[in-house]
Parts: sequence; C-alpha cells; structure tokens
Amino acid sequence: MKIKKSTLYFIGIIFLIVIAGFFFLSGESASANLIKENSGGDVQEIVIGMKDYNYYPNTIKVKLGMRVSITLDETVSGCFRDFTIRDFGIHEYLRTPKDNVEFTPTKKGTYTFACSMGMGTGNLIVE
Repeated sequence: MKIKKSTLYFIGIIFLIVIAGFFFLSGESASANLIKENSGGDVQEIVIGMKDYNYYPNTIKVKLGMRVSITLDETVSGCFRDFTIRDFGIHEYLRTPKDNVEFTPTKKGTYTFACSMGMGTGNLIVE
C-alpha cells in the first residue's frame, strides 16, 4: 500500500495540532488562586510556585484590609526567590519554602509582583 505525500503532511499537521492543544489546555489557568485562609480567617496564605519560567499562579486575588502571607514553594529558584511588590514596599529574598513575606493591602487595585531582575512577573489584585 502506497501513501501519498499529501496524506502524510495532513496526518503530521493534525498530530502537531493535537500535541499543541494538549499542552495549551493541560496548563491550568494562570489565574488560579491558591489562597487559603487560616483557621481564624485573619490571614490569606498564598503559595506561589514556578511554571514555564514564570511565577505560578501569576494572577492572585486578595481581600482589601486582610493580612496576606506569601511563600514560594520548592519549585522556585534563582532570582525568582528575590520577591518584590514595589507598590507595597516589599523586597525580600525568600531562601526556603518556610520563609514568607507578610503585608496588609490598604488600597484596591492591580499591583505587579516580580523577581528582582524582572524576569518573572505577576499581578496581585486587591478586591
């Protein structure tokens, strides 16, 4: 049985589309929110990881006036551990997943967080 070149090209293109779709859809939404309130409900605990050479999740929503605690999990490395949120005066080097940064957002809006070199970025939305 002989297969035409055009049929092989068609099969190859379909295969690439399926593979690209798998990678596109398998990556969870970058706006996923990994916030859990502690038992007293007075601190929003956020754990940020690293995925595709950026912070994950890279969009985080928090409540206005409620204390926020951010930690970086074990997937975060290099300059990404040098965590900054300039609008809140935060610049901390979080050496281990046990280290954290705490602050209380005092105004609504969208604020950028980043590593010290600006290679990894994300948005903190205060509602």
